[in-house]
Amino acid sequence: MRLDCDLVRREGVTEAAGRLHKAGIIDYRRGRIPVLDRDRLEKRTCECYAVVRKECERLLPVTIAA
Repeated sequence: MRLDCDLVRREGVTEAAGRLHKAGIIDYRRGRIPVLDRDRLEKRTCECYAVVRKECERLLPVTIAA
């Protein structure tokens, strides 16, 4: 899936990532964004995140190979 890059200005993403990095929630360098504290990150999201996550889990269930 390709997301339209015109929907969000790069400066806005950089600013938001910088704030999350300063808060110790993510690491942010060289285009990679590892999540360091998922609980705190989820608390900063809007209610739509939970809806999207639930739907993704329903449509793309994780299976563990035995």
